[in-house]
Amino acid sequence: MSSILIVEDEEKLARVLELELSYEGYETETALDGQHAFQLLHSNTYQLVLLDIMLPGMSGLEVLRRFRKINKDTPIILLTARDEVHDKVSGLDLGANDYVTKPFQIEELLARIRVHLRTNTNQQQETDMLLFDDLLIDLKSRSVKRGTQSIELTPREYDLLTFLLKNKNQVFQREQLLDKVWGYNYAGDTNVVDVYIRYVRNKIDKPFNKSTIQTIRGVGYTIKDIKI
Repeated sequence: MSSILIVEDEEKLARVLELELSYEGYETETALDGQHAFQLLHSNTYQLVLLDIMLPGMSGLEVLRRFRKINKDTPIILLTARDEVHDKVSGLDLGANDYVTKPFQIEELLARIRVHLRTNTNQQQETDMLLFDDLLIDLKSRSVKRGTQSIELTPREYDLLTFLLKNKNQVFQREQLLDKVWGYNYAGDTNVVDVYIRYVRNKIDKPFNKSTIQTIRGVGYTIKDIKI
């Protein structure tokens, strides 16, 4: 059963969406303002988000901007006013997948939801495995292998490795890795990144005489297809 987050400050409309989506077999959760929406997005997993642009506290576009920093994949459909063309364009530029204009027909919205859920499911099925050299990561089972040998990683080590591997050829500063892997509200020292990089290297590289995570001196860390 797919889980959908409804972010809508018009309580009557939010309730209608809850009822219609529940009737179609979806699980739903609702946020009536931007701050609550972002808290839910940061701590829960949803298969799709319906996001109103005009929200109290934090605008829908700001919620979208912050969420896309930590999640690039979850489909987001914007709920927009009829004449707000600029907001529609801005939302798509920030990473929204689609939009519907109020007032809308529920049948159209349901059809768009089905399309995006189906597309996202197909994309996820295609990316269940990450492969780099002879390092294989199964995202479903969270298992890691070097050749035929299994490697045990802690949850944080696993998250750090998979983030870098999913974003190959990009260099990340320590602060960026803290934000992406530890979370935006992590208050610890950036040295923790160096410590965990060493932990991961000691497990996936050192025993096999390999070099996977590379240090870009004075900048941060990366995994590159071509060794530098």
